Amino acid sequence: MKTPSANKNTLLRKWFVADADNAIVGRMSAKIASILRGKHKPIFTPHVDVGDFVIVINVKKIKFTGNKEIQKQYFRYTGYVGASKKVTVEQQRKIYPEAIIISAVRGMLPKGPLGRRMLKKLKVYSGNEHPHLAQKPEFLNF
Repeated sequence: MKTPSANKNTLLRKWFVADADNAIVGRMSAKIASILRGKHKPIFTPHVDVGDFVIVINVKKIKFTGNKEIQKQYFRYTGYVGASKKVTVEQQRKIYPEAIIISAVRGMLPKGPLGRRMLKKLKVYSGNEHPHLAQKPEFLNF
């Protein structure tokens, strides 16, 4: 018997909700990246996007271990010479808290078009509410 290879026609995607309240960023991001990639499925194929959708809520209440809350910095480049911006975790939480989990998960996904397609299945919200109730998401435990 041949081993089946996944394709768009044979996929059934599920939706999961992850509550980031008091969760640790790295551990949560690793689990989310695995689900987005589809590694939890028996039909996992590395070159095909077989993963599921993940909704993350309460991102404002996420935690870091050690001194990362003070020492960790997020860098971005404006496009001008010498114009790199640095933001600490505290500042990022005030400006755009969703970026904390998005950047952590992005680093754990494959680089290139496949990884970008997988990242689009990640929906992040800083509050407790999300507009994806019609998809009937399952609660994800960490």
